[in-house]
Amino acid sequence: MKFVTAYAGSDVFVGVVHENVIVHLSRADETIPNTMIECVELGESFIEKVERVLQNVHPEWTYALCDVQLLAPIPRPTKNIFCIGKNYADHAQEMGSEADRENIIVFSKAPTAVIGHEADILRHADVTDQLDYEGELAIVIGKKGKAIPKEQALHYVFGYTIINDVTARDLQERHKQYLLGKSLDTSCPMGPWIVHRSAISDAHALHIETKVNGEVRQSATTAQFIFDIPTIIATLSKGMTLEPGDIIATGTPAGVGKGMTPPRFLQSGDVIEITIEQIGTLRNRVK
Repeated sequence: MKFVTAYAGSDVFVGVVHENVIVHLSRADETIPNTMIECVELGESFIEKVERVLQNVHPEWTYALCDVQLLAPIPRPTKNIFCIGKNYADHAQEMGSEADRENIIVFSKAPTAVIGHEADILRHADVTDQLDYEGELAIVIGKKGKAIPKEQALHYVFGYTIINDVTARDLQERHKQYLLGKSLDTSCPMGPWIVHRSAISDAHALHIETKVNGEVRQSATTAQFIFDIPTIIATLSKGMTLEPGDIIATGTPAGVGKGMTPPRFLQSGDVIEITIEQIGTLRNRVK
């Protein structure tokens, strides 16, 4: 199942992609909430409701994909997005460091940075000269948990989406930490949808590819993670409660603009396409 938050006219709604249309879920079943976080909070009962809806879809519940605007699946997360740094050894190397295989690097992006599929990324030329891209698999947490054991961690996943961890490299370096360089407005494209975990055969065997203006810049597989998803969830939940709708970006592979010789940073007009196997393609243009 592919779940979207979509906009049609003045209506913002949660939908599910079904046979090349989007089913407006609360129109089909008024007990289904209108926000993705509320839907995720319902847990398995939400999935059961959707399965019943899809057994008999009426045309008046549906929109063609071309007739809606896809927002970020969770347009305004309730927390900062959790981000895992240097989770691919080759990316750590291209950034001039060695990967830490014992301790996970964790930073965050502000919720105000989130935009959706096909939305414009602001160039921020007055703030940065080194705007960069990072294609990443993202986890959406499905239920509340603390001190989650690794062997149970995947049961806390609702689904998966794509994030472009857009980064102002000069701000990141200048301020000696990640938050400002990671949180410029529009620097967290997300989408185009959340794929429910049941539709992903193995989240640790997904090909990920990033193109800039059609040129492949990143090509890797999630099998190259240094820290796998259960380890990430277990580590984050030690002493900190994870909640439905929390988002975790799992790190980016080699091939970022900063790592090239000479560096190749994003410019106005550039189009970034991030494709992850079994999920889809997230596309955004730099304005």
